[in-house]
Amino acid sequence: MAHLIAPAATPLTERLGSTAATALAPALWGTTYLVTTELLPPGHPMFAALLRALPAGLLALALTRTLPHGSWWWRAAVLGTLNIGVFLTLLFVAAQHLPGGVAATLGASQTIMVALLVIPVLGERLSPWRLGWGAVGVVGIGLVVLGPGARLDGVGVLAGLGAAGAMALGVTLTKRWGTPTGVGPMAYAGWQLTAGGLVLALPALVLDGVPDRIDGAAIGGYLWLGLAGALVAYTLWFRGIRRLPVTATALLGLLSPLVAAALGALLLGERLTALQIGGFALALLAMLAGQLPPPRSTRAPEARAADAQAPVLR
Repeated sequence: MAHLIAPAATPLTERLGSTAATALAPALWGTTYLVTTELLPPGHPMFAALLRALPAGLLALALTRTLPHGSWWWRAAVLGTLNIGVFLTLLFVAAQHLPGGVAATLGASQTIMVALLVIPVLGERLSPWRLGWGAVGVVGIGLVVLGPGARLDGVGVLAGLGAAGAMALGVTLTKRWGTPTGVGPMAYAGWQLTAGGLVLALPALVLDGVPDRIDGAAIGGYLWLGLAGALVAYTLWFRGIRRLPVTATALLGLLSPLVAAALGALLLGERLTALQIGGFALALLAMLAGQLPPPRSTRAPEARAADAQAPVLR
């Protein structure tokens, strides 16, 4: 019977599995730009963010039946405000003022911001390896989406950079604080989605208001963004942050603009030039290279020892 027992997963296979699952989150977020511009009523970014976050958060709480406790009440509020409330509002603003790929490219700067924020927030040393690949990734994304016909708008640019900054700080704080023992990633995502949704509720209803007309396409768009883009994606994302190096996780975010550009080419008839295809390849190379540990010669001795003892969790 011994031959019927499946072999235990190795640290490498666990790492690859965690990376692949985490990568699905930014891939789902990459659909946001197409859904927002093609299905949702224009001019209501905060209302869209509210419908994306709060119902998904309440559903996660109902499914997991797990509430924060102690200091996690205020921590969940801070993380929910950064990762959900501020981020989603600015994301939808950017998506409605810029072409989807341009908005997503600004979001790709999150990889550089995280590589810098881990120094003061996590007390880590600067990683030239991942900082460099983050910069390469942003250049690659820029080649994909900043070609002829791409337009820039001041409000959209500021919103895109602000969204990236909020998410970068939220990601590093998520890594710093970790998660309470026994709390799963869906419950953790539910805390933040609910907190972020509550932060959005009053300004979304008072300042943004409800669209005059919500048709069937819009309902489908809201459901997709809430279930796939929030509940599923954030559950996978926070699970990945817990298991993977935070800067490597942030580099997976490059998939979001790549998916957005690919959907634009496949569904909206947007043509990709040879330069844009080269940018795709460059961004993918940066994302994959950033998942590898820095060369041993560039790491401190204590970091090498930690890698040897814990090759999956860092």
